[in-house]
Amino acid sequence: MVEFKIKGNSVSILLSGVLDGTKCIDAPVQVLHHKKISLTGKDIVSWNTDFVVELFTLLKRVPKENITYSGLPEGMERLLELAFQNPYKDQKNAQEKSSFLECIGNWGICFWRSVEKGCAFIHQCLSSWGRQLTGVAVYRKKDFWMVLADCGPKAILIVSLISFMVGLILAFVGALQLKTFGAQVYVASLVTIGMTRIMGAIMTGIIMAGRTGASYAATIGTMQVNEELDALQTMGISRTDFLVLPRMNALLLSMPILILLSDIMGILGGCFVCVLFWDIPLVEYIKYTLNSFDLTNFLVGVFHGVVFGFVIAVCGCYFGVHCGRNADSVGTATTNAVVYAIVWMIIMTGLITLLCERIGI
Repeated sequence: MVEFKIKGNSVSILLSGVLDGTKCIDAPVQVLHHKKISLTGKDIVSWNTDFVVELFTLLKRVPKENITYSGLPEGMERLLELAFQNPYKDQKNAQEKSSFLECIGNWGICFWRSVEKGCAFIHQCLSSWGRQLTGVAVYRKKDFWMVLADCGPKAILIVSLISFMVGLILAFVGALQLKTFGAQVYVASLVTIGMTRIMGAIMTGIIMAGRTGASYAATIGTMQVNEELDALQTMGISRTDFLVLPRMNALLLSMPILILLSDIMGILGGCFVCVLFWDIPLVEYIKYTLNSFDLTNFLVGVFHGVVFGFVIAVCGCYFGVHCGRNADSVGTATTNAVVYAIVWMIIMTGLITLLCERIGI
């Protein structure tokens, strides 16, 4: 039973009997325009949380300092105090759109915080390498060999297939244009230079971003959901040393080898097109391939691969470590890891190309 007594700017609410929330509280209109509320309990037989919810819904706009309690059961009073702890926010005000300048300001703040977090994570990764050189980094060699096997030998098939198809397409398109000049024999040079300098590295990087970078983000993100990262921190083990460092080392070791394989398979793809479709003798194709091969171009491609490996590892591990605590966050982290890795690989390709152009390589 709920009784209301209104006196001036104060409202006294008397609670008694069975309070189970089965009946809606019929409150006078004046209760919604109060200043002070006094909740008094008298001869309360029983109560449940449904009644507390009904009472909170009625008084949710009242500031907690304007509510006083007397004679209530201890559990009910504690629940009400907890419910009124945070001030009520009107949904209409929460849904109001921010101004244009406010949106720009919020975006700028979020962008700057993201830059700070990213730079801090890269600093942690470089510090882990420093600790590894001094022999104080904590990680299991077993984890390193498992990750290396996953991003190395297990990636050979997909890298070989995609690179072969890229070399095949590059040769076919190039031959269509060079045929008008009767110079289709130079397709071998086109494929060799293109694959060794940039295409092999880019295709390998994109494949590894979608395959390995996503795997890193999903694995570490799942550990975040299961609170395994918190357990490592509680035990005093660096998460960067234990989880990120082996993955970075594995990618940096495997990327140059995969790029070499990609270059070879791309050249074989070009050979397949030239020999079978354009009637270029195999000996001539091998001759022009060897004449066009330049160690500088190959080393530039390998350098691209090392940079791409670092980018993929950092992006995958960063979004895994900063993942949320639910399954949806793991999916978001995996998607962001792949997208950001590809975007940053394209940016780094432009910067390296500009640098090579400046120094004449």
